[in-house]
Amino acid sequence: MVDQMNATEKCTQLLKKLVEEKGEILECGILKVDSFLNHQIDPELMKNIGKAITEKFGKMELTKVITVESSGIAPAMSASLYLGTPLVFIRKKRPITMLDYIKAEAPSHTKGGITELFVSKEMLNPNDKVLIIDDFLASGKTIEAVANMVLSTGAELKGIVGVIEKTFEKGRKKLAHFNVPVISLLKIHSLNGKVEFEN
Repeated sequence: MVDQMNATEKCTQLLKKLVEEKGEILECGILKVDSFLNHQIDPELMKNIGKAITEKFGKMELTKVITVESSGIAPAMSASLYLGTPLVFIRKKRPITMLDYIKAEAPSHTKGGITELFVSKEMLNPNDKVLIIDDFLASGKTIEAVANMVLSTGAELKGIVGVIEKTFEKGRKKLAHFNVPVISLLKIHSLNGKVEFEN
């Protein structure tokens, strides 16, 4: 049965299993998945994420994968490996070597307050075709800020991936105006006492 599944179905099944076994619900609608996704990294999961994203976007002739440090780097790196594209990660603190850059701001759901976002202008150009990947699609505010950074360079935004989507936070609706595919590998309908998955 498992062998008959496509890469996306296999990835969703593995993600669901890991969330059920290791995920923790914290206050304010936060799902803690740092034992396998965004602190300690499960390499088998990353491999499956890379394959699933490539199954969805592999024919788009992408030139860049973009994410935000640090939680999105592992899944984005796996995807970029299978897609055969460079990975650029948005910085949250500008290094002194970054002289010509684009800056944006986005509210942080997990840390509170406002997060500054930086990317060097030399990393993106009008010929780029970009896929944005992050560990979560929740409110969509950070991804929206990154998408606007990408578009400000003249690059073409081709798609958005949130590995886990919290559908009750309506982030997908916030991203609809970009008119690109928005994909998640696992959808969660509620975190009210327990994790409820969406079909």
